[in-house]
Amino acid sequence: MSETVPGDDSVGDGTSPDDGDGSGGFMGWVQKSDLRIVGVTLASMYVLFTVLVLLEQGLGFDSVNSVVGAWRTLTFLFAAYAVLALALNLHWGYTGMFNIGVAGFMAVGVYTMALLSGTSDPISAGQGYGWGLPLWFGVIMGTVVAGLTGLIAAVPALRLRADYLAIVTLGLSEIIRLLAQSRDVSTWTDETFGFATGGGRGFFLPDRPTEAIWGTDAGQSFVELFTVEIGGDEVTLVRESIIADFSWSLVMIVFLAGIYWLLRRIGYSPFGRVLKAIREDELVAQSLGKDTRWFKIKVFMLGCALMGLGGILWQGSQGTVTPDSFRPIVTFYVFIALIIGGSGSNTGSVVGAILFVGLLFEAPRRVGSIIEAWMNLSSAPNTFHDALGSLASLDVGGFVAYFIDNLGPLQFVILGLVLVVIVQRRPEGMLGHRTEVAAAIDLERGEIDE
Repeated sequence: MSETVPGDDSVGDGTSPDDGDGSGGFMGWVQKSDLRIVGVTLASMYVLFTVLVLLEQGLGFDSVNSVVGAWRTLTFLFAAYAVLALALNLHWGYTGMFNIGVAGFMAVGVYTMALLSGTSDPISAGQGYGWGLPLWFGVIMGTVVAGLTGLIAAVPALRLRADYLAIVTLGLSEIIRLLAQSRDVSTWTDETFGFATGGGRGFFLPDRPTEAIWGTDAGQSFVELFTVEIGGDEVTLVRESIIADFSWSLVMIVFLAGIYWLLRRIGYSPFGRVLKAIREDELVAQSLGKDTRWFKIKVFMLGCALMGLGGILWQGSQGTVTPDSFRPIVTFYVFIALIIGGSGSNTGSVVGAILFVGLLFEAPRRVGSIIEAWMNLSSAPNTFHDALGSLASLDVGGFVAYFIDNLGPLQFVILGLVLVVIVQRRPEGMLGHRTEVAAAIDLERGEIDE
């Protein structure tokens, strides 16, 4: 993520953050670089979660492990959603194609990888199993097959208007999930191809490549750095499992940086400028001799391939996977991340993923745990009517207990309210004003700097 320049993710009006009085301050300094924007946003989330963990647990040696665990969770989910948001931005932000089947293409990538590289012997009856091929081969083929699935969807669907494309991709996503969930399909693949999808019981997935590091002497030596002696006793500040999980999160960050670089290069290329011209006015692009349908097919395949890779990095690294991991709600979450950051901006996609995971996905749970730890809450009422009744009788604890117990469903209410506010107050998102323009230069500047 390099310094911003006119073109990809550059400020739309061609001005720098500290134009005017020349004193942009800290925020002006941050906005001069995409890397600074992402780094400061992520660092802010780390600080916030450190505070939340300490408020819940207080100061102590155990809180070190909890803080690092919170950072691990934040980093892992941020990288996962950022990869998917970038892929979706290629469809929606670059080309204006409304794809709401993200979860389905993720499932194709994960299941292809699992069927090719999964264990060749089922661990339990009815469990899915694969061919036991090398993991790198399964990852590559999972990405390729997800792209080819995008081709199957794109060829007929792109003849339709944008709203029909959305319906087709959503329907295809659910077809893929239901096929993976079907016991009959699992039996058929077992008898025909020698691997089984596992139906609703899912798959045991191959170990992450980073797991092998921690069985070596070097890996154990690194883990021992987090074990200190205090008062004659050995105290483990950070558990090995958290360190191992964090190492995989760092691998995902590397993939995220590579995908960001790839999409940035595409944005600068003639191919990318055609995509943005299609988004602005497809008829004009056609009048200039561009076969817009072929451009849309190619970019749809690329975006779907990246969604398949994102699914492998995320769900494919969890040890097990079931069809329920690919419900439409996953697509909804990715869209929220992209809307928050700003459609059409690669940096906005990454920042939106950080803010979504930190403030809307994980923070409410942490706040609920803090309230539960600080307050001696009574048993939660069973229904919302009973909770209102307890509030009417001035039993605030009962109402709060009900709220904490139902925080998961209430997150959907919070997400809906956030979307309403964004649409009303800032429909372009956090960095939507930096949407890439179709022209190779910023036409609004009036003159070109030499």
